[in-house]
Amino acid sequence: METMVSVGNGELWAEDSGGDGLPLVLVHPGVGDSTIWDPVLAALATRYRVVRYDARGYGRSPAPTAAYSPSADLAAVLDHFGLARAVLVGSSMGGAASVSLTLDAPERVAGLALFVPGVTGYDFDESDLNQEVARLAEAGDLEGIVRHGLGLWGRVGGGSPEADPVAAAHLRAVLPAWFSNVGHQQPDAPAFDRLGEIAVPTVLALGEQDRPQVVACNEQMAARIPGCRLVRLAKSDHYPTLREPEAVARLVEELYAQAR
Repeated sequence: METMVSVGNGELWAEDSGGDGLPLVLVHPGVGDSTIWDPVLAALATRYRVVRYDARGYGRSPAPTAAYSPSADLAAVLDHFGLARAVLVGSSMGGAASVSLTLDAPERVAGLALFVPGVTGYDFDESDLNQEVARLAEAGDLEGIVRHGLGLWGRVGGGSPEADPVAAAHLRAVLPAWFSNVGHQQPDAPAFDRLGEIAVPTVLALGEQDRPQVVACNEQMAARIPGCRLVRLAKSDHYPTLREPEAVARLVEELYAQAR
């Protein structure tokens, strides 16, 4: 079932597979919208109730017109579907929102499955990336942004639109959100130094072919989360659902079995 979810000063597109039991909520990365979950959706939805949504400006969700918080929007999605508790499955940007909600409202989270996650409060210098994206955007070279992004996040697929058209399509589709969300998306409170407070079953899967800075961040995150299971996906970059969908689905299922 597809629907629009009202959030503070806006709305989000969301989809609920229906069913009973503890739900899974899939939270997508910044390098793709909710369709990034397509390679694992069928495997998960046959066994569990699955909810996924597009963040503001991504996919089928309208661009934001006011300030918003990613974790507050995630909480609004849970509220809309009447989900008192859920297992959160977050990738990259979606992982950061999932971690933030877990810290802010631990009673609502039964388990965390994190794939190449981000986290607020980590000293991650993206100035070079932001400057290059701004330079290419000013020149009107959106395809150059796609090519640059794949060189960073899509190396397993060949690092170019020609070699990796599927990842390129995902990245190309989210560029409007990157620009429309500037000045509206507000960072959640720093979470990196609070990771030791997480008390739910957690698995964190990093992509061994991801950017070294992301790998280092993910290793430190896993070390700080009590009892976190760290998994290294040897064939993944920043697109694990495209590179190793079977492994992603299996890890989610294994985490779900431990959720409480």
